[in-house]
Amino acid sequence: MTVSEKTQPLGLYLHIPWCARRCIYCDFNTYLDKDERLKERYHAALLKEISVTGTALGRPSLDTIFIGGGTPTTLAPAHLVELVEAVKAAFDLQSAAEVTVEANPGTVSTAYLRKIRQGGINRLSLGIQSLHDDELRFLSRLHDAATARRAVEQARQAGFDNLNLDLMFNLPGQNPTQWHHNLTEAIKLAPEHFSLYALIVEPGTPLHRQVNQGQVPEPDDEVAAEMYAAAIDLLGAAGYAHYEISNWARDGGEPPWESPQLAAAHNLIYWRNQPYLGLGAGAFGTLHGQRWMNVKRPQRYIERIKGGQGLGLARARESLERIDRTTAMQEHMLLGLRLVREGVSLATFEARYGVSLIEIYPHAITAGLERGLTEWVDAPDGRHLRLTQAGRFLANRAIVEFFA
Repeated sequence: MTVSEKTQPLGLYLHIPWCARRCIYCDFNTYLDKDERLKERYHAALLKEISVTGTALGRPSLDTIFIGGGTPTTLAPAHLVELVEAVKAAFDLQSAAEVTVEANPGTVSTAYLRKIRQGGINRLSLGIQSLHDDELRFLSRLHDAATARRAVEQARQAGFDNLNLDLMFNLPGQNPTQWHHNLTEAIKLAPEHFSLYALIVEPGTPLHRQVNQGQVPEPDDEVAAEMYAAAIDLLGAAGYAHYEISNWARDGGEPPWESPQLAAAHNLIYWRNQPYLGLGAGAFGTLHGQRWMNVKRPQRYIERIKGGQGLGLARARESLERIDRTTAMQEHMLLGLRLVREGVSLATFEARYGVSLIEIYPHAITAGLERGLTEWVDAPDGRHLRLTQAGRFLANRAIVEFFA
């Protein structure tokens, strides 16, 4: 790791590609979990990649773990705990590290969640998506609204005190009243964190085919904006701080230029353009000024790891991209402006890239300020550039200027 990277938090993402059912909108690297032998072989390969990577990097300090997918909770709880233990053996996992696992409500129980909580997983991200049964059926989710509510209760019983709920909006046929009901009911569940996503019709998905065939209407951008505005108002009134374009965390009284304490620590590493490792089939990582992606198919991934192809991080690598300085600075703006409270710090940018943000991007900054899309905020470490309230709805217009 470079000297600058050693001073930054390092996160680890582990990909579990298995799902009990593929959702209509999903374009993630996922596969049905019917082959138990393949799952066992994949688990062994992932354990080996964890060990090899930690050794190759000299057992670096690790601040976060995020186990995503797919549906990680299709694994036995002992397997999830084993992954965490493998990370502890291969890396210097900090005592206060955030350790998150994604879960679907229909795949957990109180006993299951208690086992993984006792095994070191301290943050749960529940993909409830909706609290309307008809919307859940349309999305091909396994659970219903009652199961989603029960999963939240089970998480609390199991000892989770850091809980995220995923919700989707602008679904076909969904009106603002339904979305308002979803939000108000979800707020009653009192999670520490919300992630809200407008439905995107991804190419190659069943939803994409249905839209192309005229079976399902395309999402309406104006309706999406109305629903997004409702989320900002409702969650703000309920005591949640809007800290990233799609994310809210319970407001702990932090200064308005800081992300809240309960913000997703692992995702903050992404948004602050800091280094992270991605292990497992199809996982991405960035380190040493390079970005890579592992092979996507689980069988090929297993073969790569088992055969020992390459060394360390190169064993399962499918692609490698060198991130030049210009690209790094542009991505810093792309990601940093998503952080709607802290934005991009002038001091941090100059310390990292050796050039003033104002000098390198004068036209982009002026355009955003004049259009009312961005603003300066004064913080103890100096000025930060961030999106305005209006800019949150038109973030792409502000960000694209840095790529001109």
